[in-house]
Amino acid sequence: MSDEGIALAYDDVTFRYPGSHGDVLSGVSMAVPAGAFALLVGGTGSGKSTLLSLAKPQIAPAGDRAGQVRVYGRPVDDLDGAEACEVGYVFQDPDNQIVCDSVWHEMAFGLENLGTPQGEMRRRVAEASYFFGMGPWFHSDTDALSGGRKQLLALASTLVMQPRVLLLDEPTAQLDPIAARNFLHALFRVNRELGCTVVVATHEPELMADYATCAFELVDGAVRPVEDLGRFKCEAAEVAGAVSVSRAAAEGSAAGPAMSGDIAVSARGAWFRYGRDDDWVLRGLDLEVRQGEVHALVGGNGCGKSTLLALIAGTRRAQRGEVRSAISAKAMLPQDPKALFAEECVDEELMEWAHIGGYGADEVQAMMGELGLVDRAGLHPYDLSGGQRQMLALGKLLLVHPRLLLLDEPTKGLDRAARERVAGMIEAARRDGVAVIVSTHDLAFVRRVADRVSLMFDGELACTEPVGEFFRNNLFYRP
Repeated sequence: MSDEGIALAYDDVTFRYPGSHGDVLSGVSMAVPAGAFALLVGGTGSGKSTLLSLAKPQIAPAGDRAGQVRVYGRPVDDLDGAEACEVGYVFQDPDNQIVCDSVWHEMAFGLENLGTPQGEMRRRVAEASYFFGMGPWFHSDTDALSGGRKQLLALASTLVMQPRVLLLDEPTAQLDPIAARNFLHALFRVNRELGCTVVVATHEPELMADYATCAFELVDGAVRPVEDLGRFKCEAAEVAGAVSVSRAAAEGSAAGPAMSGDIAVSARGAWFRYGRDDDWVLRGLDLEVRQGEVHALVGGNGCGKSTLLALIAGTRRAQRGEVRSAISAKAMLPQDPKALFAEECVDEELMEWAHIGGYGADEVQAMMGELGLVDRAGLHPYDLSGGQRQMLALGKLLLVHPRLLLLDEPTKGLDRAARERVAGMIEAARRDGVAVIVSTHDLAFVRRVADRVSLMFDGELACTEPVGEFFRNNLFYRP
């Protein structure tokens, strides 16, 4: 196939991060055909994000690189100015991409930097806004958006640049199940109707298998093609069956719920909004969570899950009603785990709160083993993959032995093995009587770990039910 027929090519690419003792990528060669919808799969920390970012030098990580990356036959290092926009990139964490204070300005920002005429700029922004249904929040402040809306904004502001190749890193990680399906359909239209080559790094290939034309797997620093795309659906079915068996065993054994009956968290008629003239995010919400319970909060993007966690954590206060916690020893995992990081390397990060939690080097070493980060001890936390940062932040919280654990999207960026590790940690905390509240779009994880589930809608809890009953009664919110 000619260079014009290949949209993105990696030629014997090797990469190593500073301070690392091994290569993340080792002699990677890969060719993505023009017009493809390609999936890139691999375990947490396998190098998927690194591989994609090397195709856009403006955001590529520092380190030692050998080999060449080409876009339609041209080395990416030779592309500058408007040419560099031929490759669009949507980050795993949209906060690393969004730079403006309002949605409309973020949409126009890249075009302004290129000196795009105002008429052309308005047309492109309008088209993208209609395409993604952004009208109701087009004039919103970016810092007031939910994680899912931030991700959609990051995609839309990339597409207005009209890239020929679009790279996406875990694009559905912060989307609710219904929004994820709508997003993927929109991405499919971008690929098929606009002719844009799409490459998606994902831990959930089963969601995209129907759209994909090819797939590649990254293992031990090398890439190999996936011959059978149907494999992803089979793997998903096997995992779903295993989750059902695991849940049934847990519910029928002494390892099941350890709820003591004591109320750990309560909300009574809680109302909250961010600004005086803003719509209410919470409207008279009532909630009870007991000690030894894993309670899941689910619902659409922007429904108030993260806001409710903030009220429980005490970082926000209800304007009406009350939110109370009977537990002072509480810890919260935010959507962006980097908010918890302050040290220069992984092992020092885990030691930072030793004076609070009363633990030492032995406990830190054991935790790194549980997190799968032993060989990453000397790396800066920012040099970890998105999933590894999630694991590091969770481990840092668990070391201080909180009695109330608040988790906002804890499985974001994690492969199945890492999700199982997290599930095991949550189950251990529950057995110890810890109250755990999880806000998530990962319904398979909810079914795996939760005792009860609350569906949030219109600022209230539409229902709160035992996990088995919740999924039996639901038409759309199903793993």
